[in-house]
This record gives sequence, structure tokens and C-alpha cells, in this order.
Amino acid sequence: METTNPSSQSTPASRSLKEVMRRHPLFFFFLLAYAFSWIMVIPYVLAEWGILRGDFTFMYVLHTFGPSLAGIVITSIIAGREGLLRLRQRIRQWRVGWQWYLFILVGIPALIMLGIIIQPGALASFQGLTPLLLVSYPLYYVAVFFGGGPLGEEIGWRGFALPRMQPRYGPLWGTVLLGILWGFWHLVDFLTASKGGGPGTSLATFLRNFPVFILMILSLAIIFTWVYNHTQASLFISILVHASVNTPELTLVPLFLAVDKISEHQAYLIGFGVPALLIIILTRGRLGYQPGQQQPLKPGKLKAQPTP
Repeated sequence: METTNPSSQSTPASRSLKEVMRRHPLFFFFLLAYAFSWIMVIPYVLAEWGILRGDFTFMYVLHTFGPSLAGIVITSIIAGREGLLRLRQRIRQWRVGWQWYLFILVGIPALIMLGIIIQPGALASFQGLTPLLLVSYPLYYVAVFFGGGPLGEEIGWRGFALPRMQPRYGPLWGTVLLGILWGFWHLVDFLTASKGGGPGTSLATFLRNFPVFILMILSLAIIFTWVYNHTQASLFISILVHASVNTPELTLVPLFLAVDKISEHQAYLIGFGVPALLIIILTRGRLGYQPGQQQPLKPGKLKAQPTP
């Protein structure tokens, strides 16, 4: 009787799956990004709600790497080693004009502070800067850069998705779609205190908080794309922008005792919403995009490789 080799049966199926993934890379990227992140964060959410016992902070940190992991995996499948090398080059691409570093390191925190102080009662609750904060801010910045979301997300959002969504949907609508998907990726975080949820909160709190958060993310997405398009699609700069957005949440925002999570999201929306609107108007929706810039490597453009 003839025997069948299981590996020979799985090979055509795996090749077929890879072909489907090559035809629909964005769908599988977002599917993997959501699946990994939401599954990883489940223990942390259950612990915060008292269903599990233990400290699952590491799982919360790990879940932020879903988009970057998805970007690397799908890039490897559809573009192989050359695609991964290009991705790595963009991560190491730090040579841009000094004005971008000034905007990222100083301008972004300033916009956040502006969004806070114009809210009623916020400035009166300000506790003042301390020498310790000035010294610790760079340390927080480095920690956030590597483990607070930027490195874990940007290889996916701006590294994989944006270069494919801008040519396909246009810079503005591609950015809006990415912003919506980026915002809803955070949906599970609203079950925790990190986004103003968790035990003791209600559906009404979520319905007040989440729409403001989505509008804030859309504003940020527009600014991210604008910076990205003016810095030769540098992933290092995208990660840096993300770190400048997240670090004040841990260092500067807590100095204002009257600011809770909802008013914090409102402050970010105020701070970034107006610049985002101005960018759309002044660039006529182009956001600095030039057709053909940093096109993703496609399977058909790869060098011929021996079939295993």
C-alpha cells in the first residue's frame, strides 16, 4: 500500500496560503497585529478586573509589539530577505534636517502642554517642574522608545502599512484609514486604567472617552504621515515622534492634578487637531507625499532565488 508523506501534503497548502497573503498583505498584517496584541493583553485585563491573580505587566508591554511583529512577519513572507533589509535600513535612517528633531523633541511636548493649559482648571492644578523631572525625562524617553509602544508599533504602522496605503488610497484617505485601524487596535486597552477604563468605570465613560481618543489618533496620524513624507520615510524618526507623544503622558501630564484620562485625550486632541487641520489645508491633502517615494518591495521585483 502506498504511504503518504505528511510534509508533502502541507507544502502545497502552505504555498497557497503564502500566495493569498502576498495578494492581500494589508489584510493579513492587520489581522496578525490585532490577534497577537489582543491575545497577549488578555491576562493583564483579567488581572486588572480581579479575575486572575498576579502581575501581568510584562504581558501588557509585550502586546504593544503586535504591529511591529506583524510587519516583520508579513514583510518576510511577501518580500523575503530584501524586504527585511530595506525595513532595517529605514529603522537606522536617522540623518534628517535638524528642524525635524526640534519639532519632535520640543514642538510635540509643547503642543501637548498647550492643549492641557487651555482647559479650565488645569493650569491652577500645576505642581511645577522639579530638577529631578528634568533629569529623569531623558531616561523615561529612552524607556518609552524601546518598551512603551513606539518601537513595538511603528515598524508596523509606518513601516509596513503606510507605504502601501498611501499609493493605494492616497495620502489623506490612506492616513485616515490607518488612523482608524490604529485607534481601534487600542480598543482593548480601554478595559484597563491605562486608557481610563477598568473596574469602577461605566459604558458612559467609554462612550465619552473613546470618540475623543479616535479623533486624537486621526490628528496624530496626519502629523505622523506629514513628518514621514518629509524625512525620506525614516522609521527611526517615526519611532522618535511616537516616543515624544507618549513620554509626556508619564512625565508632564501627571504634574496637572486636575487632568484625568478624558481631559488628557482632549488635551492631545486640542494640541494636535489644529496643526493636523492646517497640514491638510496647506498641503491640499497631499501631506508632503510624492508619488513613487519609498515604494514597498513587491514579490515580482525580487531577485530570482532557488526554490527549496
